[in-house]
Amino acid sequence: MTAIAIHDPTLRDGNHAVSHSLSLEDIATYCRAVDGCGLNVVEVGHGNGLGASSLQLGLARYKDTEMLETARANLTQSKLGIHMIPGFARLSDIDTALSIGVEVLRIASHCTEASVTESYIEHARAKGAFVHGVLMMTHMASAERLLEEALKQQGYGANALVLMDSAGHFDPDSTREKIGLLARELSIPVGFHGHNNLGLAVANSLAAAQAGATIIDGCMRGFGAGAGNTQLEVLCAVLERYQFDTGVDVFGLCRAVDSLEEFTPVRTPTVVKTANLISGLYGVCSGFEKHVARAAAEFRVEPRKIYEELARCNAVAGQEDLIISVASRLSQPAVA
Repeated sequence: MTAIAIHDPTLRDGNHAVSHSLSLEDIATYCRAVDGCGLNVVEVGHGNGLGASSLQLGLARYKDTEMLETARANLTQSKLGIHMIPGFARLSDIDTALSIGVEVLRIASHCTEASVTESYIEHARAKGAFVHGVLMMTHMASAERLLEEALKQQGYGANALVLMDSAGHFDPDSTREKIGLLARELSIPVGFHGHNNLGLAVANSLAAAQAGATIIDGCMRGFGAGAGNTQLEVLCAVLERYQFDTGVDVFGLCRAVDSLEEFTPVRTPTVVKTANLISGLYGVCSGFEKHVARAAAEFRVEPRKIYEELARCNAVAGQEDLIISVASRLSQPAVA
């Protein structure tokens, strides 16, 4: 049986779904509940990662250090992970995270800009950290271009490479094509992080595993940006059915999920709303959902038109400020 490491960003990507307002009690409760279930990594933080709490991206309820220290105190078996994007995070944030006890660092860039991660990956590896290089919004580049960028992160010292379908735009065919090429050509493990805008997150994750990915992401009840992520408990059950060894106690995980009646994701069910479907079709970052909804209401513009224009502009994760300017422009009457 092929071994698959399950990486759980419920407490990071899920923070998008509640405007980065997960409480310390939410974090502690979740970590205690899932710690013995066999998850390889539990990832914690602001939705956009270390250093991203801001007016532009959304203010987190707590400091990065508070969230990480809380998780660290309540995880004894699963590793503690973080996500970071150079520019939002600083090199010093790596040192702080490691001092708290973070064990897996994900260092991410837009899918065609891997060079911005060079100093971050090298710094983290010099400190002895285990590093995942991450390429986001990967529907925007061909498999061949993704391989070029992935080889850069491998060359910087990344221990693994993760493709993120940040817009939920992939289908199983494109997943197999892109993951398959990387799995064949890289000398490090390959991972996949799916979003469910088109209802294909589990199918895409299975396709990734069948194409050679050995790290797969999933969030409890799909809790995450936009239409949510690959649903963790369903993912683990499906992978087991297809004879992959995740190391996860599926029934233990189900008991953990059922025990979390007061946890925010249980009270905030994730569904594929029409706005999520539209963003998935256009290939717009799932994390833009709440920003687009606010701008559409403020400027009285149909959300679909904002998503269409953002797609035309090739907007990428981290460009939330572009949403306001697009909505404002679309609200102006056409000049004859």
